[in-house]
Amino acid sequence: MIMKRRDKINYYLDIAETVLKRGTCLRRNYGAIIVKNDEIISTGYTGAPRGRKNCIDLGYCMREQLNIPRGQMYEKCRSVHAEMNACVSAARRDMMGATLYLVGRDAKTKKLIENANSCAMCKRIIINSGIERVIIRDTDDGYRIKNVEEWITSDDSLTEKMGY
Repeated sequence: MIMKRRDKINYYLDIAETVLKRGTCLRRNYGAIIVKNDEIISTGYTGAPRGRKNCIDLGYCMREQLNIPRGQMYEKCRSVHAEMNACVSAARRDMMGATLYLVGRDAKTKKLIENANSCAMCKRIIINSGIERVIIRDTDDGYRIKNVEEWITSDDSLTEKMGY
């Protein structure tokens, strides 16, 4: 019997998916890992800043209580996003030219987040970190590859509407 080996991209996405299980958000949990030269540089998951209570500890989500739609008014969220946590935990010299792997799941249904993407603030942090590409899981074996250079040239901050 010949075993089929897991491809490298899904291997890293599987690790990011394991990381998301540490998330403390009651809405959506993400896991992120930063990889360079086949070495994991850093990991991050969705959760409140160190020392602050997480939504799972409080038993409620402010964004849910205010019925805030996905992608809007992140300042009302207690959590630091997975991508931000991964970037904060790594040195910039290690992130230059690296790849960030990202997986998101709905906290209630445990289903993969459809059309998952980094928010505008995370995109800015990823751009400044020197990360070259972001790979986002869509299905158990499917994914999208985002070249960070495209985020720079398209500059969605000039066209996005603020959620105020």
